[in-house]
Amino acid sequence: MLAETFDWDRIRIFRTVAELGSMSAAAERLGGSVPTISRRITELETALRTELLKRSTRGVDLTAAGHMLLRHANVMADIVSAAHDDVSDSDMPDTGPVHLVTGDGIGPYWLAPRLPAFQTAYPGIELTLTVSDATPDLINNEADIAIQFERPNRSELIGRRMGVVHYLCFATKPYLERHGHPQTLMDFHGHRCLLHESYVNQPERWANGIFLARQLMSFSLVTNSASAMIAMCLEGGGIAILPSYVGASYPQLVPLDLPEVASIQFWMTYTERTRRLGRGQAVIDWLKASLDPRDAYWFRETLIRTNIAHPPA
Repeated sequence: MLAETFDWDRIRIFRTVAELGSMSAAAERLGGSVPTISRRITELETALRTELLKRSTRGVDLTAAGHMLLRHANVMADIVSAAHDDVSDSDMPDTGPVHLVTGDGIGPYWLAPRLPAFQTAYPGIELTLTVSDATPDLINNEADIAIQFERPNRSELIGRRMGVVHYLCFATKPYLERHGHPQTLMDFHGHRCLLHESYVNQPERWANGIFLARQLMSFSLVTNSASAMIAMCLEGGGIAILPSYVGASYPQLVPLDLPEVASIQFWMTYTERTRRLGRGQAVIDWLKASLDPRDAYWFRETLIRTNIAHPPA
């Protein structure tokens, strides 16, 4: 009786109707007829001995039992999807999609330049790179892997501490010639500063002494785009607070001889399901190699000040 009650075809049809809010829309998506869809829903309600949907001329609404079943149906759909991926990948471990979410610094300015080599090694992997300051919900499949600045606190997630991102003040030589070179953090008064909005209201991440300097700063730009900050800084628009490794890509930017502004740990996070997939493990291994502080010296515990792309001796 239990197997009949939870017949996957009925659950799949119910889930589609619940998602679309309409029998006719579900019939169109599933390629069936409205009477067939309605009959399958009725069979499911009969098997469960409860009403799942309230039908009306406007469509359908979920009952309390319907909402409860939908939550279980979504879990079942994830399990079916995972089973399909595991089995279908068994003969082609390095093919298929992987969704990676990173912040506005590491993704565009560190990982993106290394993507061509990865694609050459794994041409069958379709990597989606999303740049976002929000931490995705990996459990609910918002992404497969995340590079994040918060330690993962859910037992279902695998979290690997990767290193530290250091932040420095950068400016161009023409800007410094016109406006002077700050000798201390207190000298920021009167300078135009460019800052990423994700750090404006997070003083707990700033170095000792910078909080007072923060009160003296006059921001000519607060943005969620590191690209905008760099473009404005290159045109002499002010002093930009950027990850230390950005200087290697833009030698026109001069790192100021000041204490670092922030030092933030970051983690790579993923699920066991992603790790089991051949393509998932391939991306995880690539990220480990790309962000390994032994080679990627920018991410070591101790700040290394340099504007060159090659590691110091």
